[in-house]
Amino acid sequence: MYDLVVESQFAGAHQLRGYKGKCENLHGHNWRVQVTVSAERLNDIGLVIDFHELKKLLSEVLASLDHSFLNEVFPFTEINPSSEHIAKWIYESLKKKIVDDICNISSVTVWENENASATYYE
Repeated sequence: MYDLVVESQFAGAHQLRGYKGKCENLHGHNWRVQVTVSAERLNDIGLVIDFHELKKLLSEVLASLDHSFLNEVFPFTEINPSSEHIAKWIYESLKKKIVDDICNISSVTVWENENASATYYE
C-alpha cells in the first residue's frame, strides 16, 4: 500500500452558530489542510498520482474558502463551519475531482492552529 500526502493552506473567518463560548464570535484562522491519498499499486510510470496534479486539485477546492467568511460559503450557510465539517467538505469535493482508478482519498485533516485539528475519512 502507498500513501501520498500533500499540504496546503487557506485563510478564512468563521463563527460557530449555537456555540456557547468565544468561538461563537467572528474570528479567523490560517487553516492548514493535509490530504492523504492511498493506492495498492502504482501507475505505468511508478506514481500513485502526480504531486503537482493533486496540489492543483486541492488548490481548486480551497479557492472558494480562501479569504472568505466561511459562514457565507455553501454548505456552511446551512451547517456550522467547524473543522470537522470543513474536513469532510474538502474530502468530498476532492473525491469528485480525482477520476483515477488507482488512487483514493484516505483522509483530510484540517488544522485551525498548530495544536488543534480534525480529520475526516470514510
